[in-house]
Amino acid sequence: MVFNWFERQAEESPKPEPTPTPAPTSEPAPAQEPTPEPTSVSSEVAVTQPEPTPAPEVTEEEDEALAWAREAYARLKAQQQSATRPAEAVPEPTPEPSPEPTPAPATVSLPTPSPLPSQPPTQTPSPTPAQGLSLLEQAAAQRQQRQQDLDNRAFEAPPAPTPAPAPEPTVDSDEPRLGDFDQDFTWSAEVLAAQGRRVDQVSLEEIDWLGRLRRGLEKTRQGFVTGLLENLGDDPLTPEVLDDLETLLLRADAGVQATDQVLDALRQRMNQEVVDPQEGICFLKEQLRGLLDAPIQASGVPLLAPERDRLNIWLMVGVNGVGKTTTLGKLANLAVRSGYSALIAAADTFRAAAVQQVEIWGERSDVPVVSNPSSNADPAAVVFDAIGAARSRGSDLLLVDTAGRLQTKHNLMEELQKVRKIIDRLAPEAKVESLLVLDASQGQNGLRQAMAFAEAAGLTGVVITKLDGTARGGVALAVSSEAGLPIRFIGAGEGIRDLRPFNSFEFIEALLAGR
Repeated sequence: MVFNWFERQAEESPKPEPTPTPAPTSEPAPAQEPTPEPTSVSSEVAVTQPEPTPAPEVTEEEDEALAWAREAYARLKAQQQSATRPAEAVPEPTPEPSPEPTPAPATVSLPTPSPLPSQPPTQTPSPTPAQGLSLLEQAAAQRQQRQQDLDNRAFEAPPAPTPAPAPEPTVDSDEPRLGDFDQDFTWSAEVLAAQGRRVDQVSLEEIDWLGRLRRGLEKTRQGFVTGLLENLGDDPLTPEVLDDLETLLLRADAGVQATDQVLDALRQRMNQEVVDPQEGICFLKEQLRGLLDAPIQASGVPLLAPERDRLNIWLMVGVNGVGKTTTLGKLANLAVRSGYSALIAAADTFRAAAVQQVEIWGERSDVPVVSNPSSNADPAAVVFDAIGAARSRGSDLLLVDTAGRLQTKHNLMEELQKVRKIIDRLAPEAKVESLLVLDASQGQNGLRQAMAFAEAAGLTGVVITKLDGTARGGVALAVSSEAGLPIRFIGAGEGIRDLRPFNSFEFIEALLAGR
């Protein structure tokens, strides 16, 4: 089943629909409980047992959101258990033929009465010539016998290096798995429910990503939400509280323009009516989401996704060390998992081992890579070849990895413009996106990079990475408000699945989780 992350839905949506029908209390209602009394049937009914475990807690004053989350958890758990059943049934017949060849060599070793157990057939003729041969001939025969033993053992040595390729699949095999029904799951389910999602529309992919995003923004949330809770208390909002909120927003690198816009809206609201802390938090979330959504709405593209039946070219630009190549590899994996055909152009020909790094990412996602093995090759030539390969293959998406450059180096910025001109001349019908990769830990310096690259590369969007390693997650607000660039993707981890399309509602809820 392919989950299209650009549309947030699975292709096989009608198939899992019959699963929630047995999941609710419809099974225990009929009088089928006396039949599974024997122990053999109890193992089969164990699939439905994890559902009634949370049932005693749902009884009295549980709100609708928590009940919705429990129903979604029961449905996902039933799907996961049904998917694991066939996998467990496959290895059962395999051990049966294995004991059959083992008794065969045992019967052969019994009739050999010779004192040497290793090779009975070869040693039977050895004692006969030992009586009539000289000592030199006997020593030569023994050396020949030892050499033959070493040769026989050499054939058994090659299978030793087989465990070497074993760790390779473990890197990519981070498939999402359903954990416990804890606070992390309930929060993720509530965020999906607040966006109007039904229970049968919830997928394990989304639950897993929201949990990663919430954990990734932990450092930013600790510095922002903790101080916000200490200042708010239970009393209505006051001008002093707004001053403290201004300090918290600036400390999170939200930017001066975004901070002033949010505080001005809060002051106008306070002049009209008394605002209690809960209403203030809701109003703050609305203002922050409005800041993030304004550039996205102005672009006319609410969600950046490759267009079908058309060549899409995405350029990844940015300074050194922000994670362009890693982001490109994650985007390739995201496109393949969403049902698109992708191709990678390794146009970063100046950095050492950059082409090898791109090829490794291509192997992990089974995406072909177009590169030039020669040192200091022309990036425009690599892009030229990649466009021809993408057309011949009929690829939906061509990801171009460009060389890192400082925004103050004008000659390198002109080289980037040359690559863009090659694309416009060779593929005028293609949909071109120029995405700037920003490291969230750089804060306001990343904002200055966005301003410089927007002039040279014609930026159409931003990808914010490394949100999990910094307390400056508020830089996303500065990029949207001051640079006016839409945020298209965000990364909150080092895994191959830790990059997803940007959603302002989910980002703000993860940033202010707990309020």
